[in-house]
Amino acid sequence: MKPLFDSFWRAVAYCMHPRVIALSFLPLIVMVVLSFGLGYFFWEGAVASVTAWLQSYELMQAFLGWLDRLGMGGLRWVFGPLLVLVMATPVIVLLCLLLVAVFMTPAMVELVAQRRFAKMERKQGGSMAVSVLWSLGSTVLAVIALVVSMPLWLIPPLVLVLPPLIWGWLTYRVFAFDALAEHASVDERKRILRERRGTLLIMGVASGYLGAVPSLLWASGAMFIAMAPLLVPVAIWIYTLVFAFASLWFAHYALDCLQALRDAEPPANLPPVELLLPALPGLADDRASNEAALPHFGDDSKPT
Repeated sequence: MKPLFDSFWRAVAYCMHPRVIALSFLPLIVMVVLSFGLGYFFWEGAVASVTAWLQSYELMQAFLGWLDRLGMGGLRWVFGPLLVLVMATPVIVLLCLLLVAVFMTPAMVELVAQRRFAKMERKQGGSMAVSVLWSLGSTVLAVIALVVSMPLWLIPPLVLVLPPLIWGWLTYRVFAFDALAEHASVDERKRILRERRGTLLIMGVASGYLGAVPSLLWASGAMFIAMAPLLVPVAIWIYTLVFAFASLWFAHYALDCLQALRDAEPPANLPPVELLLPALPGLADDRASNEAALPHFGDDSKPT
C-alpha cells in the first residue's frame, strides 16, 4: 500500500504545477464550447420533450398536484431542465475523461518521467493509434454497462455504487494503459496490468467517486438552473481537474511499478567470464597456472 499512498500525495502535489493547471484549460475550453453549442441548438427541444414525457405519467401528475397544494407549483418547471442535465452528465463526464486522456495525459506522463524516472528506458510498448483504439473500446464497454445498469439506479443503494464502479473501471483502463504506453514493453504492460489489477481498480473507483463531486451542483435544483451559464463551466473544470489528478496518480504508480519490476529482474546480456577475469585480481593467474600444469597432447601423441 505504500506505493499507492505515495503516488497519491505526489499526484496531489503535481496538480499545483503550472503546466498541469495550464493544460487543464484546453479540455475546459473544448467542453464549454461544445456544451453551449449543443445547448443553443437542442436545449429547448430536449426540455420540452422531457417535460411532456413526465406529464404523461399519472404518478407524476399526482406529485405535481401535491406541489400545487403546498404552494410550490413553480417547481414543476424545474424537473424537466434538471432531468435533462442529469441525463447529460454521463456524456459530459465521458467526454472530459477522453479529452484529458488525449490532451493532458501524455504531457503529464512526460512530466512525471522527467522529474522521477529520467533514466528509465522507453520501450515504446504502445503507439498513439493503439492507445486510441484501447480507449474507444473501453469506452464502448463502459457505455453499454451504463445503459444496461440504468434500471438498477432506481434502487437507492445501487445508484451510489454502480456508476462510480463503471467510471472507475473505465478510468483505470484508460489511464493505466496511457501511463505505461511510452516506457513499458507490451509484456511489461500486460504483466503490470494483470498483477496490479486490484490496486489499479481501487484507484479508478476512488477517482470515479471524486468525479461524482461536481454532480452535487445539480442538487441545488432551481438555483442551478438559474445560474447554469456560470456553474456548468465550473463543474466541467472540476471534472477536468479530477481526471487530471487521476492521470497523474496512475502515472506515478504505474511508472513506479515498472521501475520495481525492472529492478527485480536479473540483468540481461551478462558479459562472458573472460571479460570479467581482469577485474578479479589473481583469478586470471591461477587459471593460467592450472592450465599449464595439465598434460598436453599433440595430434600424433599416443597415450602412455
